[in-house]
Amino acid sequence: MMAHTFMDIQPARRQFVKAAAAAIATSRFPILGANDRVQVGIVGLGGRGNDHIGFYGSLDSDCRIAAVVDVNQAARERAVARIQKAKGYAPKEYDDMRKLFDSKDVEAVSLPLPNHWHALATIWACQAGKDVYCEKPASHNVFEARKMVEAARKYKRMVQVGSQSRSIPHKMQAVQLIRDGAIGELYAARGVCYRRRFSIGHTPDEPVPPGLDWDKFLGPAQMKPYSKNKFAYNWHWFWDTGNGDIGNQGVHEMDIALWGLGKPGWPVTVQSTGGKFVWKDDQETPNTQQTTFNFGNVEMTFEVRNLPTAPEGFGAVRPNYVGNTFFGDRGFLVVDHSGFQLYKSTAGNISGEAARGAGAGNQEKYEKAMDVAASGEDTAPHMKNFLDAVRSRDYKSLHAEIEIGARSASFCHLAIIGYRLGRSLKMDQCAGTFVGDREANALLTRNYRKPYIVPDQV
Repeated sequence: MMAHTFMDIQPARRQFVKAAAAAIATSRFPILGANDRVQVGIVGLGGRGNDHIGFYGSLDSDCRIAAVVDVNQAARERAVARIQKAKGYAPKEYDDMRKLFDSKDVEAVSLPLPNHWHALATIWACQAGKDVYCEKPASHNVFEARKMVEAARKYKRMVQVGSQSRSIPHKMQAVQLIRDGAIGELYAARGVCYRRRFSIGHTPDEPVPPGLDWDKFLGPAQMKPYSKNKFAYNWHWFWDTGNGDIGNQGVHEMDIALWGLGKPGWPVTVQSTGGKFVWKDDQETPNTQQTTFNFGNVEMTFEVRNLPTAPEGFGAVRPNYVGNTFFGDRGFLVVDHSGFQLYKSTAGNISGEAARGAGAGNQEKYEKAMDVAASGEDTAPHMKNFLDAVRSRDYKSLHAEIEIGARSASFCHLAIIGYRLGRSLKMDQCAGTFVGDREANALLTRNYRKPYIVPDQV
């Protein structure tokens, strides 16, 4: 069967771009020179938004933080004060991202927003002629992922997804070794997200705090009463606004697993099980989840666990572990934030007679062929890659260009759909939909709340 890329597999008719529209989109801003600083606006000033202030602030020769946006007045005030103290100037301040997108003083936007806002904010920004750095996961559902790619192409925008592993040297080296056949023919990849978390408890509905625009925070999600657990970081654990830990921490490992496998298109089947165990609280998403993606000739498994987890074999060498293991017919490779290890199988050295014996398996050994240590992860180089592309106008130079990030997010969404329906799902390899399953196909998108609708035609 012919392999398809993410954008080749479209359930709806491809929207072609008129030359005039493309010309308008690309002429909104002058082409920047190699030494020009990019004027950046940061939309969303929570925990990750404050990280963005620090990362962009470390790239003084590449960019300047020209504006900040948040629906929470207190968050805006803290961000402006921080930038004023660190840089000696106050960025412009907005309470609505659309006002920033209309500004001619900003060339690129960074979107450390809750997941349910990623797609619409990216599409609006592209339509306004802005380049976009969007935090992971790229989208809240599969439909949105496709629309984000279409918008980037139609308006000729640079759109980078915050999968910073793609810019980390030791992970780039590990994947290249796999591609070069260092562990032989791949037959499986395994991603794990063993991130210890704790119950969020119960918080009652209450009046919206002064200075917070709750309507704008919910955006595409359905209107619900405010509670502390639905706001700040815990929005991750509600289906309307987040995607659980597979879409939070797990999407990083999902991206690496797909990167290493190097297979285009969709899996043949998806099966996911799990649950929310032990905790009795407001969280809707699971705290344990196991998923299998079958591609026909190779398998990918993915596991999320937020409860105590023991170390496992060569892979999860310590508790609270996140990482990936790739399996080939000549060995395996383990990669995480601290480095990677490549193990070679000695099976090829066993004689034919011994291999046929009942005890042949006991004679196989694994030799550590490589052990590369790393100093951890850093988002700044990934952002620099984005800023370089803003100047060069070459979207193919982006390490985690939107088509890459959208696909990784979509695999998280497929796992979530399998989990929520509790059954094995078969995919149509050409349409990118589920075969004969209306209920599953309905979960490829969501019910949007007016006027915050991700459009079919971007």
